[in-house]
Amino acid sequence: MENKKIALVTGGSRGLGRDMAISLARKGNNVIITYASNQTEADVTLKAVEAAGGKCAAIQLDLKDLTKLDAFVTVLAKTLKEKFDTEKFDYLINNAGMGATVPFEQVTENIFDEFLNVHYKGVYFITQKTLPLMNNNGGIVNISSGTTRFANPGYSVYASMKGAVEVLTKYMAKELGVKGIRANIVAPGPIETDFNNAAIRNNAQMKAALGNMSPLGRIGQADDIGSVVAFLCSEDAKWINGQRIEVSGGINV
Repeated sequence: MENKKIALVTGGSRGLGRDMAISLARKGNNVIITYASNQTEADVTLKAVEAAGGKCAAIQLDLKDLTKLDAFVTVLAKTLKEKFDTEKFDYLINNAGMGATVPFEQVTENIFDEFLNVHYKGVYFITQKTLPLMNNNGGIVNISSGTTRFANPGYSVYASMKGAVEVLTKYMAKELGVKGIRANIVAPGPIETDFNNAAIRNNAQMKAALGNMSPLGRIGQADDIGSVVAFLCSEDAKWINGQRIEVSGGINV
């Protein structure tokens, strides 16, 4: 009988989430991903995970609308049973996100509320509501940002929500430790993906400037992050708990 651990990666259809899913599969895990709307991209991830040796399922979930969260948990439970012949999963990676560069004076309540739902309230309640489906001795990895440590103009809303998640992660570590569940933060620095309308990828000047800020002389790639998440979701990291691990190549060190 197959005895692989199962990881749930939110926002796993592209970018960092896709690489996390593939890295987790390479480490010997099965994977469930969520996607907001792009099923085609989710299918690409699904095939890549299977090619890396893991079973994979994809479930639609848009964290901008938290009224759908209970229905998602129901589908998750059904997917675990039907696809993986089990009732529980082991690792939750809260990766789903949205990006926008908005100067402080131009932030609207609508923008604020969307970021709140996706980056903080969604993380809070998807974790709470899926906990009954999580095995003891598993792990939670919340994705934050280097911008909680250094200020990047236009990121006041995004970074504030990530800062809240960093505090929340400490409470998860403290309160869920009784179940053997570890909770940690991975905080990427600038990464060349399609995040925030591919702001870095599409701007050679910005890419060069950010690369020059790192002692390693480049900006990050998706596979710089996925491997760290996969490490945290393994026995190798069994004594790492309540920690913020910045994976940024030493930018603004």
